[in-house]
Order: sequence, then C-alpha cells, then structure tokens
Amino acid sequence: MRVSGPPDRLLSASSPIADTVELHGSTNDAGVMRMRPVPSLALPSGQSVELKPGGLHLMMMGLKRPLTPGSSFPLTLTFEHSPPITAMVTVGTAGAAGPEMDHTMHMKP
Repeated sequence: MRVSGPPDRLLSASSPIADTVELHGSTNDAGVMRMRPVPSLALPSGQSVELKPGGLHLMMMGLKRPLTPGSSFPLTLTFEHSPPITAMVTVGTAGAAGPEMDHTMHMKP
C-alpha cells in the first residue's frame, strides 16, 4: 500500500467472512517466529508499506467459511484520517512454507 497524501495510520480491518481481523507483526525470538498484535500501522507519506507473511500482516480469525483458491471476499481497512477503503480480496494458492510460527498466544483458554 502506498500513501500519496499526508501521513496516515491503519487502525483496523474487518470482513464479513471473519469474526475478527487483527493487524499483526512477526518477530524472530531466538530462532522462533512469533506473531503479536500491533495497535496500528504508520503509513508515511510517499512511502510503501508491505503486508506479507513473516512480517506485518492481517490475521483473520473465526472464519465463517473456508477460503478456497479463486474465491473472493470484501476486506475493509479503517484509517485514522482517510475514509475506509473496501477491497475485494482474491484467495490465492498456498506458497512455499515460511518459518515456523508460534500461535500459542492466539489460543483461547
């Protein structure tokens, strides 16, 4: 995503196909990749910010239907200053396996 106007901040995301969508960051903790929620994402003016596996990404939890390659769904991004943007996301095929991730913090008691 590239910001062409004044700096902004991504505050949240939502989709009707998930109970929640959270912004997460990944860190390497002594060789183990861990994901942690981040409260928001700074979007500096004139710079690109990339969401990708193993880095900053959106975590969809409580999926209401399976995500199958070729299917699509709406995803709404909410910003601090700009109006919300709803984009259609097309599900791709799984790529090469990334680093092992620790999902223990996502487990409910």
